[in-house]
Amino acid sequence: MTSRTTASLMAICVACATCAIAGTALAQTTETPPAQAGAGAAAAVSGDPQQQQPAAEAPAEEEAPEVTETGGKFVLPNGQDITPDHMENGRWYTAEDIPTFKIAEDGTVDYATFSGYRRYSAECHVCHGPDGEGSTYAPALRNSVLNLGYYDFLEIAASGKQEVNTAANLVMPAFGTNKNVWCYIDDIYAYLLARGAGDLPRGRPAKREDKSDEFAAQEDSCMSG
Repeated sequence: MTSRTTASLMAICVACATCAIAGTALAQTTETPPAQAGAGAAAAVSGDPQQQQPAAEAPAEEEAPEVTETGGKFVLPNGQDITPDHMENGRWYTAEDIPTFKIAEDGTVDYATFSGYRRYSAECHVCHGPDGEGSTYAPALRNSVLNLGYYDFLEIAASGKQEVNTAANLVMPAFGTNKNVWCYIDDIYAYLLARGAGDLPRGRPAKREDKSDEFAAQEDSCMSG
């Protein structure tokens, strides 16, 4: 074997090794890091569902509590009435002034519920899974809101929660000072109620009402305050 042939073979080997290393580095740099798994969630606020990146879903479907209808009233398992009674600042409330949802016969959702979908998708789905379905490390909120009272929901969202056992140490951060959550907490709650009650299917609502001037004014006041 000539020295030129030997040199050529060595050059080919070096080139192959370089390509292999480069390919490995490319695979490592193009893989989405776990910390960025929800980076596309902000696209939900802009209304582009194509960019959303859902979290890992729970391995098994949770059995959802049932909403019952009694005398024209829709009642949660915890006894809370969620029947829409009146509108204030572009949001529907029950007779007890608790946020709720209203969906027309053709599937059109009230704007606040649509807003709740957007904010949940932007701020909550990374841990709690898309559409309130839960994940391997956080519960399905569409079920949780059917058992929690509204004010219990607010307390946990505002102050956070820690659950420690022999298997895990689970911590939910506090969102009381996060305006992207707290200014829309009633919307998120109404959206999760609609999901839990089974009145709103998974995914982006196909039809929605327009944003009212009252809703926009309250939104601006909260976000700028």
